[in-house]
Formats: sequence, C-alpha cells, structure tokens
Amino acid sequence: MNEKRAEIIHGSGVTLHFSLTLPDGTEALSTYGDEPLTFNMGDGSMIAGLELALYGLRPGMEQTLMLTADQAFGTRDEEKVHPVPREDFPAEMVLEPGQVVAFDTPAGDELAGIILTLEDARVVVDFNHPLAGREVSFRVSILDVQPPVTAQTTEGP
Repeated sequence: MNEKRAEIIHGSGVTLHFSLTLPDGTEALSTYGDEPLTFNMGDGSMIAGLELALYGLRPGMEQTLMLTADQAFGTRDEEKVHPVPREDFPAEMVLEPGQVVAFDTPAGDELAGIILTLEDARVVVDFNHPLAGREVSFRVSILDVQPPVTAQTTEGP
C-alpha cells in the first residue's frame, strides 16, 4: 500500500476546513463546525491568493498565514461604490446602513452590495467584497487531496 499522501498541485481535488479572521480576532468566515469545502485547485472557486497558500500541503496538515489585502480580497475600489435610485428598491423593503442586499446583474448573475448611506432620492451601495482592503488570517486544515484528473487519449500508433 502506498503510504505517500497526495500533495496539493494545480488541478488537485481538495477537501478542507478554513477560517478567515480579521486582525482584531473577529472571525469573518469559517467552515469549522460545518461542512468542509471541496473544490479543484485552479477552478476559480477559491480566491487565487488563498489558493497559493495551499500548494504543497497534504492531508492532515494545518497552517495559518497572515494575508495582505492584495493577497486576499484585493484593495477597496471606490469605483465599486454606486448611488442607486431609491425607487429601484421595493417600497416595503426596510433599508439600513450596513445591510447586505442582493442585486441581479444584466447577465442574470447575483451581486451583493452593502448599503453605506441612505439619502432621500438614492441609496449609496458598496459593491466591493466585504473583506476588500482588509488583512486576514487564513487558517486551513487539509482533510483530503485527490490527484488531478487528466484526460487520456486513445489514439493509435
């Protein structure tokens, strides 16, 4: 039996638990105590900076890294802060600063925005990721690693 456990490389199937914690100790997101996350390295489901911290790890390994804003969710972009006409919200919807609201894009995707301020005729919404511009501590526990699936050809000689 092969005792060597698979190492995370591009294309690996990875199952892990992770948490993101702000410098003040506030836990922003965690899968610990919930279902683990399973994804394939490089498929776009994990932010690139977080993925980079995983290469070379094997099942059973744990690590904690401090990531800069650029490595994690990027810097805040003031161009992602937009005024939205108040009439675009349902009349019965109670709006408050700090509230996260889902918007439908023209392409049919859903985009989350955080209400910054309420004005008479408009609502100022921030479409940056909530952790953009923030340094985060990334803690990870690798549960399983599957080797990448490679396409095999059946061409003759």
